[in-house]
Formats: sequence, structure tokens, C-alpha cells
Amino acid sequence: MFKNRVFPIIIVLVLVLISCAHKTKDASALNEHQSEQTLDEVNSSSNTTIVVAANRTDAYIPKLKNRRVGVVANQTSVIYKANQKDYIHLVDSLLDRVVDIKKVYAPEHGFRGTADAGEIIKDGIDLKTNLPIISLYGDHKKPSLEQLSGLDIMIFDIQDVGARFYTYISTLHYVMEACAEAKLPLLILDRPNPNGHYVDGPILELKHQSFVGMHPIPVVHGMTIGEYAKMINGEGWLNNKVQCDLEVITMNNYAHNKAYSLPIKPSPNLPNDQAINLYPSLCFFEGTNVNAGRGTSKQFQIYGSPYLDKTVYNFKYIPTANEGSKYPKNQGMLCYGEDLSQQDTMSQIDLSFLIRAYQNTIDKDKFFNSFFVKLAGTESLKEQIVTGMSEAEIKKSWQSDLEQFKKTRERYLIYE
Repeated sequence: MFKNRVFPIIIVLVLVLISCAHKTKDASALNEHQSEQTLDEVNSSSNTTIVVAANRTDAYIPKLKNRRVGVVANQTSVIYKANQKDYIHLVDSLLDRVVDIKKVYAPEHGFRGTADAGEIIKDGIDLKTNLPIISLYGDHKKPSLEQLSGLDIMIFDIQDVGARFYTYISTLHYVMEACAEAKLPLLILDRPNPNGHYVDGPILELKHQSFVGMHPIPVVHGMTIGEYAKMINGEGWLNNKVQCDLEVITMNNYAHNKAYSLPIKPSPNLPNDQAINLYPSLCFFEGTNVNAGRGTSKQFQIYGSPYLDKTVYNFKYIPTANEGSKYPKNQGMLCYGEDLSQQDTMSQIDLSFLIRAYQNTIDKDKFFNSFFVKLAGTESLKEQIVTGMSEAEIKKSWQSDLEQFKKTRERYLIYE
């Protein structure tokens, strides 16, 4: 009887051991697969199937063989090494693979991403790699032919947030234009757009072109960097309608409606997902006397001003100098406003914050500044708010242009 009991137990133990062996093998294979995953993919369960282009090394490393390479990058240009439990910068990864990088080009906020918004970035040398860093912000937003000399190919890998006034897409424009004029091929390593799930806002009027708005697109365009580059080329937006020799290395398993959490803040004043989601709505305050959270730990998650009616707003704070904002608006002054850090994720621009602030400011004549029209891309938004139009009425005035843009946008979409 004892033997009869032992035999089934032995069989069960053998089956368990076999199962464990298979799991160990599967886990080992998974770790091997994840060794090239970016932090983007392992950071959040909602992102685990997205493979950003920088991680698809087999898709682009062969294209760099025996070529002199330039890289447009910043602190977001990373590849995660799961087996090392750390992430590595794209530039360091390419150097490890003996790719011949000659120069690095840095957008607003610099190569390491620590400079203030609008701060002049100077050329220099990267202390870690000793590579020359060429600034694409300040007096020279477009690389010169001399700065592109000695290259065979350019790589662009920067995490965008999908808003027209976020200047990385303006840098993209100038890089494409310079590469086209120099007959230099451009390779874009695509990354998700965290605001790619919707399209909204007024279309920019070309008379209001600036570095915070270069093309006739809405505030929220709903495209990845790769898709947007295709639109720049296809719509003939480069100087003299030149065409950039463009190739987009695509992502795997990305869709526009898929949630995506950025593991590295794309600039000093967009510290988290909430700020990135609110940014298209709150950035309009940059063109007013209202502080949008700069000089606090809740940048683009709160807003306030000394000039707002304190009987209407019970939230208050004092902006002080901090990383990314050495001289914040209304510095050292008690600001009354609203805390939106617990706001639900938005799928449209919310104008109610802006309209309510204008209605409750002490002096309406001093509310807007000259920067507002550049951000809005049109004079009509300011006029609509001043004349007392409702949010619904204002948004209705955008719809015809938005529908036309969406039809144009469809021609350039890569992802579902």
C-alpha cells in the first residue's frame, strides 16, 4: 500500500521539475529578449508590448556600417539593458557597437536636458564621450553645411510630447531642411506620442510662424516624430520645397490610442505623465501673466497668479527658482489658482482654465502678453476669450479646419 502511494508522488514530482525547467528556460529567453528593451517598455505594464525604434538595433545598425554618423539626441534617447537593470544612452550604445559617431546635435534644454526653457545653449564637448556637441537652439537653430561636413548619415532620436509649441518638432524641421540641402540621409528612430490619442486646437496661421509653431497644424497633432517628418516632407514645408532623404525606423506594437508612460522627463518642466497630458491646455498660460507651475514641483499641473481673485481661487503657492526655471514668472509672489495634479487624463484641450482665469483676473488689459498669439498660432483665440465666447463656441470654430487636417494627416500615419 505504501508503494502504491509513493509511485504517484514520484510522478507528480517529476512533472513539477519538468515544468520548472521549462519556466526557467522561458524566463531565460525572456531576459535575453529584454536585454535590449528600453526603460520605456519595462517601466509600466501598459507599455510592455511597445518596442521603440531605438531598441530595434538590428533594423538600423547595419545601415551605419562604415559610415560617419551624426546624432540629434537629448536625455530621452535611451536604450534599456534589462540584464544590467539600467538604461544606456543611444550615443553610448552606438559607440559600444563601434559606430563611427562624429558629432552630436542638441535641441532646446541641451544634450543632457537640464537647461531652462528658452535658455541659450552653447556648443561644447560632452565630458563622457569627448564628442563635439553642436547646439540647435539659440542663434543657430539649423545646422550649417559646415557643421554637417564629414558626415554620411544623420540619426534623429528625441522623445516628443505631441504639442505644436513643443520645440523638438521645430528642431526636426531644421534638421530635415539642412540634411536635404546637404544631400545627407536622415534616419529617424521613432518613439510614441504620449498625446497621440487625439487631435485638437486651432490651426496655426502662417503669418504667426515662429519656433513655437512652424507649420499649419493644430496645437495637438496626434502624430509621432516619424509620422510628422513624413508630413513635413510630403506637404513641401521645407525651404524651397526641398525633400529630405528620410527613413523612419518604426516601433513594434504601437497604436495611437495606447497609453504610454515616459520614463525620462522630456524637459525639466514636464516631470511626469500628468504634466505631459495637461501641457497642451496649460501652456497657453505662458502667454499671460499667470504662472503655469514653473518654479514649483508641480510644473504644468497647477496654475496661479497674484492677479487672480483670491475669493474665487482657494489654492495658493509661491514660485521659487529651481531646476529648469531660474527665474519663474511671479517669483516670490503669492499666487492664487488651481491644483490640477489629480485631474483625470484628458483627450482634448481644456480651455476652461484659461477662460476662467481671464474672467477672474484683476486687470484684464494686462492678462495677455505678445507671446500668446504665437502659442495659439492665431489672433482669434484671444479675441474669442475677450469677447466672452464659451469654450463650446470657440471649439466649434476650429472643427472645419480640424477635419481637413485629419484628412491630410491620414496620408502620413504609420500606426493604427
